[in-house]
Amino acid sequence: MERKLFVAEPRRTPAPDGDARAAGNPVTQLRVKLFADGADKAAMLDMYANPLIQGFTTNPTLMRKAGISDYRAFAWDILSAIRDRPISFEVFADEFPEMERQAHLISAWGNNVYVKIPVTNTQGESSCSLIERLSQAGVKLNVTALLTLKQVRDVRDALEGGPPSCISVFAGRVADTGRDPIPMMAAAIELLRPHRQMELIWASPRELLNVFQADALGCHIITATTDILKKLSLVGKDLAAYSLDTVKMFFEDARASGFEL
Repeated sequence: MERKLFVAEPRRTPAPDGDARAAGNPVTQLRVKLFADGADKAAMLDMYANPLIQGFTTNPTLMRKAGISDYRAFAWDILSAIRDRPISFEVFADEFPEMERQAHLISAWGNNVYVKIPVTNTQGESSCSLIERLSQAGVKLNVTALLTLKQVRDVRDALEGGPPSCISVFAGRVADTGRDPIPMMAAAIELLRPHRQMELIWASPRELLNVFQADALGCHIITATTDILKKLSLVGKDLAAYSLDTVKMFFEDARASGFEL
């Protein structure tokens, strides 16, 4: 029998006029956990001061953009400040034996550390055998870069019986291909529902609305960049006032530019 997709309840989405409280879902009542995605220390500590941010994720691309050259030094520096919330650090090898070595090393950095393992290597070879070995060894994993339900099923099976773990489905990248990621994310939630130690991450969100979509679906975690998370202050903002702010911004920028016709 074909599995029915979980359908989000309309009552849990933001109201059309932008008033999140009117929809019964202000930011403080979100059930989805907000994780900050980045590698800039100042931005991470700024997010750490916000009690709404419940965890952190990083990856080699973000580290490179932040100018990080010493992986271990950066990680230890961050972990000296962030000790009480989960934080994910990713392996950067392509061969599975070296991934495994790095994973055990990273895992030993702290009880709040999750090791990010890509779902495949660059040759497209599945990481599931490695994921199973690491999980059975007690390494807390964040399996990353998933974009298909088959990958979710395979990773779920590899994580079975292990410690707490996360499965990151890149919903934003799914949307980048012109596909609606919501049915896939809803189906992924159902696949993980019997496995209480596994949490689904809505990864690579493109806008703040994705936070409310993830929440409405019952997704466990959404990880977003600082630029997106800073928009939380806009939730519930009067749209007429926001329109006026936009007009003022255009006017001030034009005046500062000294335009003439």
